[in-house]
Amino acid sequence: MTKTDTNLFNTLKERGLLYQCTDIDLLKKMLESGEKIALYEGTDPTMDSLHIGHCVPYCILRRFQKAGHKVYLLMGGATACVGDPSGKSEMRQLLSKDVIENNIAKIKKSLSVFLDFEGENAAEIVNNADWFNGISYIDFMRDIGRHFNVNKMLSNELYANRIEEGGLTFFEMGYMPMQAYDFVHLNSVHNCTLEWGGADQWGNIVAGVELARKLSFADGKERTMVGATNPLLLTPEGKKMGKTEKGAIWIDRDKISAYDFYQGIYQTPDACVEMMFALFTDLPMQEVRDLIAKDIVAAKKSLCFEITKFVRGESDAILAQSMSENLFAQGGDDAPIIEIDAKRAEEGINICDLLFETKLAPSKSEARRLITGGAITAGGEKVDDFKKMYFSSDFENNSLLLKKGKKSFVKVVLK
Repeated sequence: MTKTDTNLFNTLKERGLLYQCTDIDLLKKMLESGEKIALYEGTDPTMDSLHIGHCVPYCILRRFQKAGHKVYLLMGGATACVGDPSGKSEMRQLLSKDVIENNIAKIKKSLSVFLDFEGENAAEIVNNADWFNGISYIDFMRDIGRHFNVNKMLSNELYANRIEEGGLTFFEMGYMPMQAYDFVHLNSVHNCTLEWGGADQWGNIVAGVELARKLSFADGKERTMVGATNPLLLTPEGKKMGKTEKGAIWIDRDKISAYDFYQGIYQTPDACVEMMFALFTDLPMQEVRDLIAKDIVAAKKSLCFEITKFVRGESDAILAQSMSENLFAQGGDDAPIIEIDAKRAEEGINICDLLFETKLAPSKSEARRLITGGAITAGGEKVDDFKKMYFSSDFENNSLLLKKGKKSFVKVVLK
């Protein structure tokens, strides 16, 4: 049997990636034994792509796979039809089966950034629709549902917001038993002994471990199952990271330019920089902490380059870094500032008007000519449509850097 990296447990702890565990002593023993284990993480494919905030568990699963362990990715083709009520004030939008299947196919492409789906220890995708479609409602409720106490379920914070809003449905109550059964099924079929997930999934993960314990007591079958979570990547305001004022930092390169991806990472709050290094890079943590303490700006620039290189490739990282330096370090910071009324941006401002009012173009007709000739960039992106409108959401930190050619810069600031 192939031996695994026995230092993985220490790596997870040292990098701050292990947050909660149902049996930390057992997990430590499993990972230090040198024996290969199978683990999984579950995702409901409610979108056709992933943003950077979704990828925290995948960064950790990547470490498990590199250490020699078998990784399964559970796509909730069945549970996505119900919708996870965790932290939601409203019932999730119900998706059709066709939409879910399309989302799964597209998400796999994004996941290939983190995991290897080929080779001797390839990661595998499984879909819980494959086993739930073969279980009748009566059988599931009789065999599984009877092990769940409603009072205990309602006390779980998973349902807190929905209960507070007075809208928790019986349909949503079925989510926890379904996710718990996923763990039992994967333990039985693929010998998965570890479920990993974000801290917001702790209640569902614990439910799976407890269900296994109750089933073992009932049928006498021994089941070794451990649940663990990573801390959530949260802003100082308590919001999940992954989005900026300009939008989501998508993993799919078709959804975001290299420059916007790089700049999205640059907006990482100072308090989250260390965790981002811990997740997306293999740099030693003491080196990271020393860099942050010495120069947080330099640390963030290093973070932007490393994550862009990891997700999109080195050529995109070099391109985005170069654009950022040219636009900001070499001109943006010293660019003349033109203030405009913020109310105008709420309604939208035409690019030709912006170029004329900032004197980058002597007339609106010249502005159109410059745009047609590819001489204008706004916010780091080339403008190719003279009908383009810019709204408040396009002004990052209330500013938008306009560039004509290689040397003419103007920073438009909302007041």
